[in-house]
Amino acid sequence: MAAFRFEALDASGKTVTGLVDADNPKTARAQLRGQHLVPLKVDAVMMVGSDGGAQSTSFFSGRVFNASALSIWTRQLSGLVVAGLPLERALTALADEAEDPKQRELVAHLRSEVNAGAPFAQALSGSPKEFDDVYRGVVAAGEQSGQLGIVLEKLATDLEEQQILKSKLVGATLYPAVVSVFAVVIVVALLVFVVPQVAEVFSSSKRALPFLTQFMLGLSALMREWGWLMLLMIAAGSTSLVVALRNEDFRLKFDSAWLGVPLIGRLSRGYNAARFAGTLAMLAGSGVPILKALQAAADTLSNRAMRADALDALVQVREGAPLASALAAKKRFPGLLSMFARLGEQTGQLPVMLQRAATQLSTEVQRKALAIATVLEPLLIVVMGLMVMLIVMSVMLPIMQMNTWVK
Repeated sequence: MAAFRFEALDASGKTVTGLVDADNPKTARAQLRGQHLVPLKVDAVMMVGSDGGAQSTSFFSGRVFNASALSIWTRQLSGLVVAGLPLERALTALADEAEDPKQRELVAHLRSEVNAGAPFAQALSGSPKEFDDVYRGVVAAGEQSGQLGIVLEKLATDLEEQQILKSKLVGATLYPAVVSVFAVVIVVALLVFVVPQVAEVFSSSKRALPFLTQFMLGLSALMREWGWLMLLMIAAGSTSLVVALRNEDFRLKFDSAWLGVPLIGRLSRGYNAARFAGTLAMLAGSGVPILKALQAAADTLSNRAMRADALDALVQVREGAPLASALAAKKRFPGLLSMFARLGEQTGQLPVMLQRAATQLSTEVQRKALAIATVLEPLLIVVMGLMVMLIVMSVMLPIMQMNTWVK
């Protein structure tokens, strides 16, 4: 059974659009006629396969759910399932309530697959862009344990926590970034448009200009004559870096070096470690085997160097080593993670301890990000003020010098 998108005429001649579940287009048209509708157009709602190719005309070529929308949708679905509503009815309710047509058709397709007897995780696998391996693995574990609603609640909570952490990091770095951009724009504008006017005013004077003024005039001439070349070099360098990062060996070295950058590197390591620990805790707590959970958690790491360490730890665990020992051997992961993993293995509460580690790491990352932003904001303002002051002084010093000559 599949979902079909239709356009039809009702008894009054008005155009009606919607979705209908049927085995084939012919059956879908028959259902519409049974509802006293005249079908004009019936198209199958198709998904993008896991290989990236469309099973038919792909409606879902891009992302339907962003991170925030996916966490909200998962929370809504978990609430309906925990309340005792059958999965297919819960999906029907969410499809009817969806405001975005793409979301409505995606959920309708999932409902059709479930109605046809497919497991929910298998239905989700038809849209890998929306539901990654971690999401599908957790859902599969929930279906196998008969606790889909509870598992979906854990999944929704994990998605919300990831979104909160990411938004706080973005919020902490956004203001300094904006201030930096404005500072560069203002300084460049002053050098390119204001300082040259000073040069014209004092060009007829045979007196030696102050050193600061000469320096600013030289910098202004450099910006006006070679600014285009600087921009071209920056653009070329950025493009080359983007292309180079597509090479896995270079990306591994770059990410490894990135972790060593003061302040930013520690934030990146803490963020990745918190996400790794949270994902591993959720998967292990949902009943996913530890090896499969480690593989899925490693795939969530954006830093290639830390991902390589996580995969090495997976190999050691597969060979019989304790998880704590495998993680402790990887110095890129914080020692806090291996310590909580050891406590979890000793007490038999590994998911609980891993979640505590994730919470502490997340809190520490947020604290550091806030502290950095608190220091950077006034520092950037002071630096921008000093740069503007130097430019203004380079303009005022010759004027003050001329007043001295007149006297």
